Amino acid sequence: MSRATTLEERLKINTLSEGGLTDQAIAEKMGRSLSVVRKWRRRHQKEGRPGLASKMGRPRQGALSSYPEKMRKQIAQMRQNHPGWGPKTIYTEISLSDAEKRIPAPASIGRYLKEQGLSRNYQRHTQLPNSEKPTVTKPHQLWKMDASGPKAVPELGLVALINISDCVSRLRAMSYPVISGKKRVTHNPDTADYQAALRLAFSAYGMPERIQVDRAAVFHDNHSKSPFPTRLHLWLIALGIDLCFSRPRMPTDQAIVERSHQLWDQQCLQGQTYATWQALFHRLRKRRKFINQYLPCASLDNKPSLIAFPDASFSGREYRPEYECELLDLSRLWSYLAKGQWFRRISKVGTFSIGGQQYYLDYSLARQQVELSFDPDLSAFTCLDEIGAFLAHIPIEGISVDTLMGDFPYHLPDFQLHLPFDWKSLQVVRLFETMVS
Repeated sequence: MSRATTLEERLKINTLSEGGLTDQAIAEKMGRSLSVVRKWRRRHQKEGRPGLASKMGRPRQGALSSYPEKMRKQIAQMRQNHPGWGPKTIYTEISLSDAEKRIPAPASIGRYLKEQGLSRNYQRHTQLPNSEKPTVTKPHQLWKMDASGPKAVPELGLVALINISDCVSRLRAMSYPVISGKKRVTHNPDTADYQAALRLAFSAYGMPERIQVDRAAVFHDNHSKSPFPTRLHLWLIALGIDLCFSRPRMPTDQAIVERSHQLWDQQCLQGQTYATWQALFHRLRKRRKFINQYLPCASLDNKPSLIAFPDASFSGREYRPEYECELLDLSRLWSYLAKGQWFRRISKVGTFSIGGQQYYLDYSLARQQVELSFDPDLSAFTCLDEIGAFLAHIPIEGISVDTLMGDFPYHLPDFQLHLPFDWKSLQVVRLFETMVS
């Protein structure tokens, strides 16, 4: 039995058809049968968007109406007693207990559970805009960034290095240490850590066109099947820098920066002791000059990065931390978000969550799924119900120049530290210490 089409698939069929693809080409592209594609294309031509939400195949009397009431009650009771059991598990359990029964197929069980309000809150899948793999031919078109696994360093404790490398010139733009402390508790680099590393790299070599990262939670919303950009992602977009992601389970996409972990470890960590964070960072900065200017690189015919690519010394896009607030342009965010599409399920109190913010829509829509897009002229989400009917415009919240920058003092003359230093203040201290040549 073929799986039922989702609302997103039906919308995609229509989009591809309007883009000029034939039914056969759409079927091959989406892994669907020709009859399914033809059905939903014709349905949209005849009925428009509402036709895509029709519930085909369900008996008018309701799901499982042709089965005994005892069977329906058994299925509902099994789900209530075991909330983690899905339709396939329930089907298998009933089959094992009594193979002689006429048992509904898992898909029919799933429809019945949904009808009874016992289904799981599945989210639809969508992708972030502009996540395709870029083609690069010159320095600073693409940087790759990744954090090494934490390593024990005498006197400092566990240290992870945020390493940034240029894809073409193999320039090592930054190696920034993040210390967990002497206890065996790992502090994974967070948004502030990556921003500090990037600000230092931008200050040294200018801003790149694009940065590639893996799908760690700080870069990518892994808790949603319809992800919204993280704050770090939005910050880069506002600076005019695209963020792209390596493919899932494809570590070779990050091979350049992955290899740099070993290089930095050999150059600065193995057999070394550092009394302070500053001592380690200054060592990393000194070795960066050595690596980029003097150390032969096998992939560059044994030439150092800046000898093979002298123009890699500056990207042409200047950055200074004291000017960051002027560099951030929210209109870039609105243009980016206007390309997106998200799906959220309404809670029992009428709210949905996106981008770490809670929005109220209407409690009468509880348990329903809404489609969200972004209107750049209104700076607001456009909310549609399952048949595509307009529900509301809801202004976006939680995004401003200040929130994107985090706790970062961009007015240097007025910069004052709060005592005692906390972790965030210490990050700021380290940033400005390292800006001194």
